[in-house]
Amino acid sequence: MQEVAGDLGWRKAIPELRDRLQSKCLVGIVAPLLFIEAVVVYLPLTSFSTVPLLSSFGFAVLVWVLRSATLPAAGVGFLVCAILAQTSAVSTGFSSLSINRPAVPALISLFVLTFAATRFGRKKKEARGVAEARKGRRASQIVANLGVAALCASVGWYDGCIAALAEATADTVSSEIGQALGGPTWMITTLRRVPPGKDGGVSLAGTIAGIACAGVVVVAGSLGHATSPEKFLIFAAACAGLFFDSLLGATVEKRGWLGNDLVNFGSTIFAAAVPYAWLLARDKTGLFR
Repeated sequence: MQEVAGDLGWRKAIPELRDRLQSKCLVGIVAPLLFIEAVVVYLPLTSFSTVPLLSSFGFAVLVWVLRSATLPAAGVGFLVCAILAQTSAVSTGFSSLSINRPAVPALISLFVLTFAATRFGRKKKEARGVAEARKGRRASQIVANLGVAALCASVGWYDGCIAALAEATADTVSSEIGQALGGPTWMITTLRRVPPGKDGGVSLAGTIAGIACAGVVVVAGSLGHATSPEKFLIFAAACAGLFFDSLLGATVEKRGWLGNDLVNFGSTIFAAAVPYAWLLARDKTGLFR
């Protein structure tokens, strides 16, 4: 779900002060981690190239110029892109591979798809009070949607990185398309009809659009790397994360316990964890082979 237009007042279940505090805490914890991870990724390089940094900076500037993000959010986006753009192999307990070559196309796909979806039917969404603020996304929104993917990339966890990017894309696209079209929307926990944009609400058109775009991101992020079973697992994880996001929206967000940023962050964690849990269960039990 997206931040509503600022001139229509506060429309969330969570108190505004609590929501802002949660978002500030999220940025305060994750943004320094991203900075540290970016330094860790680049410092060991023996043949340093400025191309990844310059391309990441250019991408951040483009996002800011297009008003898709505020200046602090563009700064966080620079850190994320810098981590994903480094093509050196990362050796960790998870894997040893050049994961960031396929991660960059996935990130670009995410940006293009979410940019288009956010602007699709904008006037209708503004009339309903569910449109994203025109000043662009805040730093907390960038952290919530991309932070987990960047952290996964920094430790070489390819499946988790792409699953988190695909889930973030599916969540944004499904919300934006569903709100723009304004078709029948059902609460995921009760299957009762609710207005478009309601926390925990899902629509057929939005869900199909979100799942389709998740598939695009998975394919873009798997070019020349993942095998077919891996692609299916990552895609399934992203779809599971999408429905988990709606479940959180219908429960903890609807009750005002968590704000949207923490819900989105938790959903990307869930999507990234699904492939790991599956592979761990397979290796321990010998099933699913």
